[in-house]
Amino acid sequence: MIPRVHAPGSRTIGLLTYLYGPGKREEHTDPHLVASFDGMSPDPGRDPNATLKNLQTLLDQPVQALPEHARPAKHVWHTSVRATADDRTLSDEEWEQIARRIVAATGIDPGDGRPGCRWAAVRHADDHIHIIATLVCEDGSRPDDYRSGKRAQAECRLIEKEYGLHQVTPGDGTAAQRPTSAERHKAERLGRERTAREELRETVRRAAAGTKSEEEFFDRLAAAGLLIRKRAAPSGDLLGYKVALPDDRNKNGQPVFYPGARLAPDLSLPRIRERWTIEAPAQDAAGTPLAPADRATPLTAAAARRRTASTAWQAVLVVEHDEDAVVAGHIAAAGEVLDALAQTSAAHTRHALRDAARTFERASRSHIRAERGYDHTLRQAARDLIHGGPALGRGEDGATTAMAIDMLFFLITTAGHWHAKKGHHQQAAAAHQTAKHLRTAYQSAAAQPLDNLYRHGRLLGHARLRQQSMVVHEAVPELAERILAEPGWYALAATLADAEAAGHNPAALLIDATARRELGTADSISDVLVWRLRRAAELPASTSAIAPDAPITPAPLAWPDRRAPRRSRHQP
Repeated sequence: MIPRVHAPGSRTIGLLTYLYGPGKREEHTDPHLVASFDGMSPDPGRDPNATLKNLQTLLDQPVQALPEHARPAKHVWHTSVRATADDRTLSDEEWEQIARRIVAATGIDPGDGRPGCRWAAVRHADDHIHIIATLVCEDGSRPDDYRSGKRAQAECRLIEKEYGLHQVTPGDGTAAQRPTSAERHKAERLGRERTAREELRETVRRAAAGTKSEEEFFDRLAAAGLLIRKRAAPSGDLLGYKVALPDDRNKNGQPVFYPGARLAPDLSLPRIRERWTIEAPAQDAAGTPLAPADRATPLTAAAARRRTASTAWQAVLVVEHDEDAVVAGHIAAAGEVLDALAQTSAAHTRHALRDAARTFERASRSHIRAERGYDHTLRQAARDLIHGGPALGRGEDGATTAMAIDMLFFLITTAGHWHAKKGHHQQAAAAHQTAKHLRTAYQSAAAQPLDNLYRHGRLLGHARLRQQSMVVHEAVPELAERILAEPGWYALAATLADAEAAGHNPAALLIDATARRELGTADSISDVLVWRLRRAAELPASTSAIAPDAPITPAPLAWPDRRAPRRSRHQP
């Protein structure tokens, strides 16, 4: 159940006209009163003798009783209370009880003999009501409606439990500002799928991903086609900025500008500047400083994705074990990596990755203020992805994309667990949904490279396959039977053989890969281990494709004696 307290208004009759009218798109049906302060207020919707003026006069009496100079200019309080899409249809009697609880909780009509305001609840749709009140109590005093929005939210959480309704994830005030109804209606009129505010938020967020200076940030905004206005102090120091879409105009034909802070709390110029703080030295898992990465030669798209996979893997350890402020910084930087990956990936993964980046935006902020600087390796990974350029959907580009998504899946899942432990319900839910989008993107990216590895594994022959199965039994005996039964086993066998040919100890690689992260919940342990091993052993992520109609006639396996379908379900 979702309450929304609107800004106070000045015309009671104007709001009543809207509530009892047909709606802006004829969406209001059977407007009628379900509750009021006295239980006897006139109902212009059901009583043919009642008028809107009658109801307005009754509600405004306490206001009109005050001397004119003492009347509040904005005296009309308005809130809507909406059930979620999967809730049952509530009766008028239930909505009456809900309305009375909301006005009591918000201080509009507290009850227990305390002075209250006059109010009425109007229902003009199955799934919601509107409550209108005038902000003068019967004794002429003002109601105690401070933070009425927060109080309404808390009461709705109790109502949901008592009425058996969908329990909405409580907010914490760190979400980006939602589009107004006027913005939504404007987008519909113009045939836009999203509002200008939402388009700008995503564009600015992408422009900030991996940037290192104001100049670079504003250059990216301009390259994205946005109109930019900067706000400077008399000294010339830049204080802020606002942006607009070129074709989003007001009634006077002027561009509609939005300040960065109105798009999202972390998109104000001061908050973006925090990303450019002096970088803390990079460290490995043991706390040893790492040498700075060489950027003299720009990375290819594939190399940028491989480095992103390694960086995400290290970031998992930070999120699991570091201080809260440092963790919050890494989670925010992970959002930049998702934005950069979505911008530069091939068409068949781009849609799911954009959905993942858009969803994770909610998980990137909480009341724990991010400490920036320690997250510079993730931010550099985002920068590498941008400068590495667009990736192809095949070959090493496609395979390293799958590798990066696989590692990011674990990072985002770990971030969701961290948010859940901290009680950040909306952020945890957003991370969980992001992981679903990443699964979809992974399935698209991994299908071809894993199929090629699968076919190579089928060609290894009986002796080599038996040898690799013995390695699995030696390294991970508790997981061996499950791994060898998976369709992806052949791809893993090919990877173990490649690692051995490159001079690595396959058993040691397996032990390290399984010790770093639990695998029991993975849909395909083999697929996960393929990417971990190929990253750790610095093997090519892809292998040459074999023609689909090429004959595959390996010797039958003696251990285990299983047959697998040609294609597997590729999931992290």
